[in-house]
Amino acid sequence: MTAFATLIETVNDYLWGLPMIVLLFGTHLFMTVKTGFIQRKTPLAIRLSLTKDPDSSGDISPFASLSTSLASTLGTGNIIGVGTAIALGGPGAVFWCWLTGIFGMATTYAESLIAVKYRVRTRDGHMLGGAMYALERGLKMRVPAILFACFGVLTSFGIGCGVQVNAIAVIIDSSVRSVLERSSSLSSLRRLLEARPDAVCLTIGVVTGLITCVVILGGVRSIARVCERLVPFMAFSYLAGCFVILLLNHSLLGESISLILSSAFESPKAVGGGLAGSGMMLAARYGIARGLFTNEAGMGSAPIIAAAARTPNPVRQALIASTATFWDTVVVCLITGLVLVSSILRDSSLSWDTLSGGELTTAAFSQIPYIGRPVLIFGIITFAYATILGWSYYGERCLEYLFGKISLFPYRFLWILVLVFAPVVRLELVWSISDTLNALMAIPNLLAVLLLSGTIARDTRYYLKHLDEKDRSLIPLRQK
Repeated sequence: MTAFATLIETVNDYLWGLPMIVLLFGTHLFMTVKTGFIQRKTPLAIRLSLTKDPDSSGDISPFASLSTSLASTLGTGNIIGVGTAIALGGPGAVFWCWLTGIFGMATTYAESLIAVKYRVRTRDGHMLGGAMYALERGLKMRVPAILFACFGVLTSFGIGCGVQVNAIAVIIDSSVRSVLERSSSLSSLRRLLEARPDAVCLTIGVVTGLITCVVILGGVRSIARVCERLVPFMAFSYLAGCFVILLLNHSLLGESISLILSSAFESPKAVGGGLAGSGMMLAARYGIARGLFTNEAGMGSAPIIAAAARTPNPVRQALIASTATFWDTVVVCLITGLVLVSSILRDSSLSWDTLSGGELTTAAFSQIPYIGRPVLIFGIITFAYATILGWSYYGERCLEYLFGKISLFPYRFLWILVLVFAPVVRLELVWSISDTLNALMAIPNLLAVLLLSGTIARDTRYYLKHLDEKDRSLIPLRQK
């Protein structure tokens, strides 16, 4: 097993090294140019995400589709991952992470456009789409389509299920033990945990499994309905905590921004606040890698739910889908980065080059008296659970492409089993395998995006031209 783990780590070092960064970030830049810098339409895209269009074909509203997409991308990476990028690449990593989000919006737009354009309607009226359908119907490439679907199913059990419920269980178990250690009146519970150390984690697994079972058995509408309510609430709660910290550190915000920008390009040397610059290469490497991993732009996961949205035009839904990357990386990751850097400048005992990402984030939120740690714990739990719901849908659609609807019940049953037992299993190897599968998902998806880039550019020009002419058949305008 040790040899296998070493092999997986070696593969990951290659896949998530320079080749994948060049492929993903290169695609982001290429599609930005190809679409005429589609990011400039972000205000329109945000407005469209709030516009209902009940008469169009699809299963769920555009906002529900966006919420489910955000559910899968807004995860622990937005909280702990940014801290990890700073710990490994210095404050400048925040800039490169943010820049990845800006350009990544173009790839999210492109992959979502072809997902909707080549989607299919099932016999019972549901919409199915994603990279596998774009590859098969748009490019007649059946083998890459099958590979993408296979990697998608396998990845869903790892990074979309097992590691997320494990993160929930670990944070709750740690909090329960911390409370028991401080309370002498709960000695009987403390002895129980000493006798059954996995009791809390197993309980969390059972509860999470039961709650998730109720949601996913209702299909995409049930998942979207929960995400539609959960995502805005959890994002607001987390960002509210961040803004409290930024308010406490308001006098250091200018210095924090200056440090982030200077560290993104400087050679290694001492910079303000007792911090040491990591240099452009380290900052870029870890900032770009974390940004790519966090927002999943180019991975092909989010377009699967975009294809289920009610929309009169693929370009319209693609614009809406691109805002997921905007909110995820351009907004949430940037604010998290400002929180961490300003906290380091405020507290001389903190250092990005001696603390892990999780320790940096915990220390930053500990600045809020009484409620800081609970806000952080709530954010981690809700972000992780939302990811479980979003990825359950992605895995189902990939499996349905391969084997049809008959495969859905066994998949859901196995999904619940993983939720129940993953909290009591060491998942380091599962994390590593999931990283490998994520990279392997991206390759056929990016193949579809690049080979269909001409179609994407042509549809984009046509839509935007008629948008300027206020063609109501393409985009519903504000009702009088």
